Amino acid sequence: MASVAQDQSRVYDTLAEAIEERKDLRNPLIEVLRIAQELFGYLPIEVQEFIAEKMNIPASKIYGVVTFYNFFTMKPRGKFTLNVCMGTACFVKGAPKLVQMISDYLGVGIGETTEDGLFTMSAVRCVGACSLAPVFVIGEDAFGRIDTKDKVKEILDRYE
Repeated sequence: MASVAQDQSRVYDTLAEAIEERKDLRNPLIEVLRIAQELFGYLPIEVQEFIAEKMNIPASKIYGVVTFYNFFTMKPRGKFTLNVCMGTACFVKGAPKLVQMISDYLGVGIGETTEDGLFTMSAVRCVGACSLAPVFVIGEDAFGRIDTKDKVKEILDRYE
C-alpha cells in the first residue's frame, strides 16, 4: 500500500511533467497553475514555490497571479462551491438573510469551507437569475426564493 508521501511525490511528478510539456509555450503560467490546482485541489505556497523553481520564475510572480485571479485558491475548497448571489436584486430581496441562514446551517462564513470538506461558501456579484431572488447556486443548480431555514436545510441535505 502506497504511503501518503509516495502519493504526494507522484502528484509532484505529474505536475513536473505538465510543466515540462508546456515550458516552450508562450505564457504557460495560467495553464500550469490550473493543472496544479486540479491536481492538489488548491495552490499552497509549497506548490507555488515548486512551480517557480521548475519554471524559473520568481515565486512572487506566481503568488501575484494566484492572488489576482478569483479562480485560484490558496485554501482547500469543498467538494461543492455554494455561490450566493449578492447582486442588487438578490441583495434587496434578502441575500444577507440567506447568507446568514446558510452560514448558521453549515457553520461557515463567506470564503470558508465546512469541516467535512463538502461545501465552500462564496459570494458572487450576479448569477443572472434575478427573477428568483434571492438565489444561490451549487454547480449547475440554482435555488431561488429561499426564505426559510427549512428550505436551506432541505436543499443542502441533498448534497450530503
